[in-house]
Amino acid sequence: MKILIFGAGAVGGYFGGKLFISGSDVTFLVRDTRKKQLSATGLKIHSPHGDFTTDVKCKTVAESAEIYDLVLLCCKAYQLENAIKDLKDFLKKPPFILPVLNGLSHIGELQTHFGKDKVFGGTAHIASTVSEEGYIKQLNPIQILTAGCINDDQGTHILNEFIDACNTANFKAMMVEDIMQSMWDKWSFLATLAGSTVLFRNSVGAITDNSLGAELMLRMYKECLDVADASGHKVSNKAEEKALGILMEPGSDFTASMLRDLLTGAPTEHEHILGELVKTGKQFDIDMPLISAAYVSAFAENSDFRSGLLDVRS
Repeated sequence: MKILIFGAGAVGGYFGGKLFISGSDVTFLVRDTRKKQLSATGLKIHSPHGDFTTDVKCKTVAESAEIYDLVLLCCKAYQLENAIKDLKDFLKKPPFILPVLNGLSHIGELQTHFGKDKVFGGTAHIASTVSEEGYIKQLNPIQILTAGCINDDQGTHILNEFIDACNTANFKAMMVEDIMQSMWDKWSFLATLAGSTVLFRNSVGAITDNSLGAELMLRMYKECLDVADASGHKVSNKAEEKALGILMEPGSDFTASMLRDLLTGAPTEHEHILGELVKTGKQFDIDMPLISAAYVSAFAENSDFRSGLLDVRS
């Protein structure tokens, strides 16, 4: 199958790179600057599973397109509007699209532009960053893609073929029956991780280092679980236990990428991860003081009225 990876950043570059070196027919759709960088240095990945550098096939929107079977969409949630425009300009024929963006609002947007039968659901579980030099660094060993059909009879053969290719590429990929539940599981966890580390400007280990901080972490996660439950996607005990194992791990230096972006002045996904969750909670009259506070904290960081006394950006 022919796979188009939208973006060669921390997520797309990592998974796409592993697919490429395993023999899959992979093309990266990137910006001009990223293409020049990759042409000069190759795609470089530093990982607990082994470092590698490889030349990859890249295209920009201005170049001629081929026909692809599947697009792995790996942009940030706030880049979705531009991503949709680029894909519509570039693609000759609408392929199936597997987005691994955070939150849920992107699903409806993609279905509107590409059709309900063309959009799968998916999540990516990986902690990675891109250096100024352009190499990708995986921060811990977790490397999992989860995907599934949102509608019945939705090109299951394409998704199965992609999952097989991923597992050949030596990272874990799973096709699940209820992908929307998997997305809610991740959103509930991620909103707590991002919300807590942004609100307290510290790691989960530092936050839960005293009993009050541990209690607040649990209360914040409970707010997220209540919204998922009210939305008809109750998080299972197994998923909750897994999330709490990370959020409550003693001494953990784990932080959300939202905090790292916030402190460096980069754009953040606070509207899509925190704001959308608060908005959904309000529809069910759920009180969400901690997630709301975290959202306001992230929002205020980019306010025109932000105090210069708080300038800790590096």
